[in-house]
Amino acid sequence: MKPAILVCLAATGVLLAACAGSNGVAAESNASTPADANSARAEVFRFQGNVEQGGWIRGLAPAGAVSATFDGKPLKLDSQGRFFAGFDRNAGTSATLTATLADGQTVSDSLAVKPREWQIERVNVPMHKGEPSAAFMAIRLPELAQIKAARAEEHASDGWEQHFIWPVKGRISGRFGSQRIYQGVPGSYHTGLDIATGESGTPFVAPADGVVVLAAEDEPFSLEGHLLMIDHGHGLNSAFLHASKLVVKVGDHVKQGQLLGYIGMTGRATGPHLHWSIKWRDARLDPLLFLPPM
Repeated sequence: MKPAILVCLAATGVLLAACAGSNGVAAESNASTPADANSARAEVFRFQGNVEQGGWIRGLAPAGAVSATFDGKPLKLDSQGRFFAGFDRNAGTSATLTATLADGQTVSDSLAVKPREWQIERVNVPMHKGEPSAAFMAIRLPELAQIKAARAEEHASDGWEQHFIWPVKGRISGRFGSQRIYQGVPGSYHTGLDIATGESGTPFVAPADGVVVLAAEDEPFSLEGHLLMIDHGHGLNSAFLHASKLVVKVGDHVKQGQLLGYIGMTGRATGPHLHWSIKWRDARLDPLLFLPPM
């Protein structure tokens, strides 16, 4: 993982030397609290993270901010003015943070979002365009409704501000963002990180604190198998697919490092592995950018 960058932006969008070292790189690869909320703050945004496609930032809004937006959409601020935001895999080259202060003034800053070089495989065969059967969709649509409802839940969890840990260690068999191009027609990109341990039954743990919002233990989903979803707070959530067994249930508050279940190959999987995906609201994020080296 590349080191996180600590950035302080004035209202003009200019980097403030007092907030970053000569190379602009923070000492740590992740940050849980970008600044002491009790210290004096200028009217600037402060944040750490990875300002790139699939990346994220944690930050502190300007002093006196009563609300904030990220690309025009409301941004959740906690009681100390801290926030989280993410950049989708297909995010554009810029994003805007805007805060409204108590006196009605606004502070807006533009962020240059770094594009990524994705793992692309070009295949000289046409894309299969078969339509799913009515019988399959009768099963699939209720599953998608459950996933959507789970992602809409927001709980009071501080997992979003923690240093994430690996849920399991093993061979990375699939990378976030990888994609096949079928005779010039792009297929769907890979939405998560695949970690293979070589066998079913390997335990996996919570990468950060959170609340279980979906646990398909009794009835595995058609594609995801035994699916587990955890809300880390502030719109950030994790999904774990293909488990052989889950040991937590909906409503459980889990702690970082707590056992969640065991790796398997339920649902549509060709071998035992853990598929881990992360979303912030509608943005799909790269789990590798949350983690230290394995």
